[in-house]
Amino acid sequence: MKQGKITGKKIFAAAFGILLVGIGVAFNNCAGFGNDSIGIVYDGIRNVSGMNQTQLGMASNVVNLSLLILLFFTARRYVSIGTFVYLLPYGFCVDAGSFLYRHIAWSDETAVRVLFSITGCMLLCMGVAVYITVDIGVDPFTGVVLLIRDRLNKEYRYVKIGFDIAMIVIGTALGGKLGAVTIITAFAAGPAIQFFSEQLKKYWMKTEE
Repeated sequence: MKQGKITGKKIFAAAFGILLVGIGVAFNNCAGFGNDSIGIVYDGIRNVSGMNQTQLGMASNVVNLSLLILLFFTARRYVSIGTFVYLLPYGFCVDAGSFLYRHIAWSDETAVRVLFSITGCMLLCMGVAVYITVDIGVDPFTGVVLLIRDRLNKEYRYVKIGFDIAMIVIGTALGGKLGAVTIITAFAAGPAIQFFSEQLKKYWMKTEE
């Protein structure tokens, strides 16, 4: 699907995608079963920078800004208004997700934390899928994955898996929280995002007619 005209509807949908991703990353981090394959990089940067646990949103902004600069010089076609719509409020959305978790997680029992981890993973995948569907510019991490996909001429799902594994290695080396969620998302996020994108695209195209 070609990018087409930037509309208020697309910007609103992109902002909703940011919210989903931010809450998903925060839920995974707070639940304590490890960060997703992107969140572990944020957590690693937070760790080596000496930031505390409540500054995950700030660490995510540092990482995303660095990737944005990389994309600007290597794959500018994936940098658009949507990229900046994502970048500016993203850290706030992660912090809002952490705040939400602290207020709605009714117990610290394992079952409750597992439930929030599953919810976090689903929100993360759906949020990225929304971004790909509205096509006004993707988030920096997805932009890098799409760049690699283009260079290798492979399906998104397979490139995403390889990329996530590399992020896990880097994030863990930096001191990010590794756990069951990290491993699961490394292999499941790519296919899940592609599935959600395909379903959302059908709906989106109908609303654009």
